[in-house]
Amino acid sequence: MGDVAELKKKCESLKETIEKTRQAKSDGGFQNINASAGAKAIPGPPKCRRLLKGHFGKIYAMQWGGDSSSLVSASQDGKLIVWNAQTTNKIQAIPLRSSWVMTCAFEQKQRNMVACGGLDNLCSIFHLSQAQVMRATKELAAHDGYLSCCRFIDEANIVTSSGDSNCILWDVESGEVKTTFREHSGDVMSVSINPHNPSMFISGSCDSTSKVWDIRTGKTTHTFQGHESDINSVDFFPSGNALGTGSDDSSCRLFDLRAYGELNNFSNDKILCGITSALRVRHCAQAAGTHYSRFGLESRVWHHESHALHDIDG
Repeated sequence: MGDVAELKKKCESLKETIEKTRQAKSDGGFQNINASAGAKAIPGPPKCRRLLKGHFGKIYAMQWGGDSSSLVSASQDGKLIVWNAQTTNKIQAIPLRSSWVMTCAFEQKQRNMVACGGLDNLCSIFHLSQAQVMRATKELAAHDGYLSCCRFIDEANIVTSSGDSNCILWDVESGEVKTTFREHSGDVMSVSINPHNPSMFISGSCDSTSKVWDIRTGKTTHTFQGHESDINSVDFFPSGNALGTGSDDSSCRLFDLRAYGELNNFSNDKILCGITSALRVRHCAQAAGTHYSRFGLESRVWHHESHALHDIDG
C-alpha cells in the first residue's frame, strides 16, 4: 500500500509540473491582444431572414440538419417539427408522447432521422422516410435522470447527456448502450460532436467543467475549468480545435484543445442572467469565427478575438 501511495504522490506532482510548464509557455490567449486587432466585423447587424410559424408553445430546442435548409425544433406543445428553413414549410409535424421535451437532434449526413428527449428520461428516435411520422422508431432507455441533450455522430450512433451526471453512446439500430461516460460530478447539460473527428465529443456540466471525451476509450482527454457556475451549453468551433461554453455565471468562454486552456472570456456588465445557449456560426463564411450566445430574452454575437459585435433584437 505504501508503494501505491508513493506512486499517487508522484503522479500528482507530475501533473502539477506539467500544468505549471503549460501555463508558463502560454501566451495568455486573446486577452493580451488588443480587442480591435484583427477582428473582422460581420456585415451590419444580423437580420431576421425567415420566421417559422407553427408551434403553439415554448420552443425548447432546435438544430440544423447539416445544411442551410433542414431544421428540427421541439416545443412544449408536444410537437417535433421538421422544417424547410428556406421556404418556411413544415416537412413533418411529429406528435410526442411527452410534451416535456428538452432537446432535439438532426442526423447531419443523410438527414433521415431526428431525435428528442426530456423529462421522460428517454431518447426517442424518428425515421423521416414515412410520409407522416406518428411514433418513435426507437426509444433508448438507460438514463436515471432527465435527458438534457442528444447529438447524432452518424446514422448508427448517437450521444446523450443527462441529469444523472452521465453521457451515453448508443447503437441506434439495436438501441443498446455501447459506452457510458461517468466522470462528471453534476448534471450534464450539453454535448457537441467534433465536426472533424467524430470519435471526440465535449460535454458541459453543472460541476462547472467541460470535458472532452474519446468514444474509443470512454475516457476524457481534456478537462476545462474556469466557469464559476453551471455550464448550460457547449459547442465546437468549425475547425474542431476549439470549443465555446455558456454558463450561469453570465459568461461565455473559449477553450483551445491544443493549448489545453482558456483563450478568451466573453462577458458584459449588461448580462445579469445565465447564458442558456452558445453556438457557432455555420453557414456564413464572413462570420466563421463568430459565436452566438443567448441570455434571458436577448442574443449577442461575439467575435472570438474581440468583444461583442452586435446585439440581436426581435
